[in-house]
Amino acid sequence: MQRFLLVALSLFAFGLLFAESSHAEKSVFDLSVVERKNFEPAIPRPHQEELAAKKLEEFEQRAGQKPNILIFLVDDMGWGDPGAFGGGIAIGAPTPNIDKLAREGLKLTSMYSQPTCTSSRAALMTGRLPVRSGLVRPILTGDVVTKNPWRIEQSSGKMLTSAGYKTAVIGKWHIGEAEGMLPHEVGFDYFFGLPSVQSDYTQFLLKRQYSDMINNPELHELAFTLRPEGLIEGEKGGRRKVAYPINTVDDMRMVDQVLRDKSLKFLKDAKAKGTPFYLVHSFSKIHNDSLVAPSYIGKSPAAMPVRDAMVEVDDIVGEIMQALEENGQLENTIVYFTSDNGANEDVWPDSGYHPWRGGKGTTWEGGVRVPGIVFWKGMIEPGQVSNELVDLTDLYMTSLRMAGVLDNLPNDLYFDGIDQTAFFLAPNGHSRRQVVYMWNRYDFCALRWRDYKVHFKIFDVKVPRRNLDASVLSDVGTALWVFNLNVDPKEMSSTGHQFFEWGMPQAVKFSKQHQATMKEYRNTDIGLGL
Repeated sequence: MQRFLLVALSLFAFGLLFAESSHAEKSVFDLSVVERKNFEPAIPRPHQEELAAKKLEEFEQRAGQKPNILIFLVDDMGWGDPGAFGGGIAIGAPTPNIDKLAREGLKLTSMYSQPTCTSSRAALMTGRLPVRSGLVRPILTGDVVTKNPWRIEQSSGKMLTSAGYKTAVIGKWHIGEAEGMLPHEVGFDYFFGLPSVQSDYTQFLLKRQYSDMINNPELHELAFTLRPEGLIEGEKGGRRKVAYPINTVDDMRMVDQVLRDKSLKFLKDAKAKGTPFYLVHSFSKIHNDSLVAPSYIGKSPAAMPVRDAMVEVDDIVGEIMQALEENGQLENTIVYFTSDNGANEDVWPDSGYHPWRGGKGTTWEGGVRVPGIVFWKGMIEPGQVSNELVDLTDLYMTSLRMAGVLDNLPNDLYFDGIDQTAFFLAPNGHSRRQVVYMWNRYDFCALRWRDYKVHFKIFDVKVPRRNLDASVLSDVGTALWVFNLNVDPKEMSSTGHQFFEWGMPQAVKFSKQHQATMKEYRNTDIGLGL
């Protein structure tokens, strides 16, 4: 009996020691919990979660279906381009329809993307950071992908199709155009649009701008073998075909109008079939080179091509939103509006606008902080503005939750997105995301935690507005570079060792925990190195 008591006391003491050591390992600053081993830890919001679940249940009883999901994705639009984010009429391009979405929904002022197109779109469509899928940089004309990442990745289209949704990408894809890599080949029901990017087409059309290639017979003959024929169309299980040939500048000018018509038809067909839909309407604009429809030439007060492009984008947003209302789909649809990365300052003056440091291609705020709007009539309280953290990967997880298939994700992949349903649906809610992690290709560069931006590697831009073409990525020196974005939103003067000594160990811990997941869940290399 005495021996038993000694063993019991020993085990009890060990238990206390283990509990104390475990508690010591968990920082007082770390508010997240692991809900599933291969999911990013999230901050629990039980009251919000209860409210959101009740709202969704009541919605499904009322509507008789899961919610429709519409994502407006603009290309290279800066944080400050829409009027609701400080641009609009102030920079010569009014955006009344986008501003209306923001007023009548939830405006997200700390929404984060990846530094470039392909990487952000991969994050949006997979719920995983691009370093995991290998889709780490834009796939360029002539690139050869050595492995198809979609054999492993679970596209949002694939997951929502399994839930009975009608799914489509209409517009720019740019996450692989080789056989087996277009949307209708990776799980979506339908694709119509650009396999790559707008400049892939314009570089073969604008003689003055690309004269060294177009007017050089030898280069012309070789380069034109890579010229895309036009917009591609495909249905699940079917072959791809050129559905809209692009042979002239005038053909290129009409691309976003053609995409608008396809999305309007898709919405009408979904209504007729009585099925919920998941539509990513992905603009070709405002990526260079800006060629607007004839009726938009000089239409913006600025009368500059990129500002005309923003006006055209805004009008199309308005037309699609009006169609939802006329179809009786508006109250059944959650709408997201965002950009794939920050403004591309390298192509100035044909570029978007933001008030931050850096631009597309960097992990400064100008490269990765993008406008975000969430709208759902009758479900999201209008007039809300939140500066809490949201990442593009969160839209993936939230969409799966809305569709009821979040629990169906496989266990052998790590998912970086966080289900933000509770945040979006609760009035004046709080984000469930604790940290945003920022990568450039295979380099971990920075994180944002609360209002602090912490850099582990720095983009040194050697020439003004040359973030992509003349920057160097280097390690920080003695101390991490830290900026309190409330008082230094342009990230001009690091004060890490002076004011953030208390937070540096936590930032390092977050980074180590994050990168440790890549040892257990291996990343894919698809040949997109330097």
